[in-house]
Amino acid sequence: MAKSYDVVIIGAGAGGLATAASLLRRNRDLSVCVVDPAEMHYYQPGWTLVGAGVFSQQATVRRTESLIPRGVEWIKQAATGFAPDANRVTLADGSEISYQILVVAAGLKLDWAAIKGLEAALGHGGVTSNYSYQTAPYTWKLVQEMRQGRALFTQPAMPIKCAGAPQKALYLSCDAWARAGVLRNIEVEFMLNTPALFGVAYYVPSLMQYIERYGVKLNFLTNLTEIDGAARKAVFVQKTADGTETTIERNYDFIHVCPPQSAPDVVKQSSLANAAGWLEVDEATLQHKRYANVFGVGDVAGTSNAKTAAAVRKQAPVAAENILGQLAGGGPRFAYDGYGSCPLTVERGKIVLAEFGYGGKILPTFPVDGRVPRRLAWWLKTLVMPELYWNWMLKGREPLARPHIPVAAKS
Repeated sequence: MAKSYDVVIIGAGAGGLATAASLLRRNRDLSVCVVDPAEMHYYQPGWTLVGAGVFSQQATVRRTESLIPRGVEWIKQAATGFAPDANRVTLADGSEISYQILVVAAGLKLDWAAIKGLEAALGHGGVTSNYSYQTAPYTWKLVQEMRQGRALFTQPAMPIKCAGAPQKALYLSCDAWARAGVLRNIEVEFMLNTPALFGVAYYVPSLMQYIERYGVKLNFLTNLTEIDGAARKAVFVQKTADGTETTIERNYDFIHVCPPQSAPDVVKQSSLANAAGWLEVDEATLQHKRYANVFGVGDVAGTSNAKTAAAVRKQAPVAAENILGQLAGGGPRFAYDGYGSCPLTVERGKIVLAEFGYGGKILPTFPVDGRVPRRLAWWLKTLVMPELYWNWMLKGREPLARPHIPVAAKS
């Protein structure tokens, strides 16, 4: 017989652990398990700063075991299938567990293989990415060594984890080269498979000042399709305004790659997915649209918010409240407003702090203009946010994150 729990959570990343902690802060009597085989847990927002020589690689990782909330059972296996009509999850060893409530917080898939030649080239020969724990330190090594040549930065189509991360790498690298007096010798191009520099137009003018300051050439609607590591050549497909596609090639001395991203296969191939493969949940309540006892938190959710740790910080308490409401027979009680934060590190020591919700609504935490690059925001990013993550969010503590929007008022 399958072992049963009140709540089964798929994923021990930020979303899964924060939701587990928030639930048990509210009701210690719940039986909760977290399903994830990963021995290590990573503070992924820190990898941008590893790639800029600000954080050490080791500062961004801890053992998963040390982060599992007290009272939660950790099943160190992967989930391999869902049977939502039977309220069951299949595990890697073929066994099953059952639930009253299922929370899918499985993150997303970094699809390195979607770019021909990237997996073989990554981590040497000038090819790097801050989207990998292993290669983020290599970014900083390359930046320090580069004195002339061509530097390329890429960004795939949305949605991706932390949409600002590719340009954070761009700005911090350019700032380092400017401080070293070599930026004038480096041709910098940003290849974006999007029609705009940033998805929220309110912040674009501030960011464009830095694009111009660093002399960056922008190439919109340009998608990386292949890396030839031996020849140090990148191949792109570029779309014009009328939809015509052209293949272009660039030789490089340095290339920072952001890989295409999608929902994990176990979700994408399940009945829980929407047409695009993401978990099909209501944007406000985070409840599945077809299975009332299924909820989604974090990057896997098919919601239009930015996929950031800041979004998870606001989602987890909403999900916890709505899960308890569902268990009590009353249904969801609170709504998530789409809040996300993107601290855009435009130079070492200054940040444009983008905070916004659904529809691009500006949602500042503090009464200051986030478009203005500030040292205070850098302090928040480098000192406060890691502390908030490790010792508050993952432990169910909710400063500035407690749910306050009733479902009836979600519009």
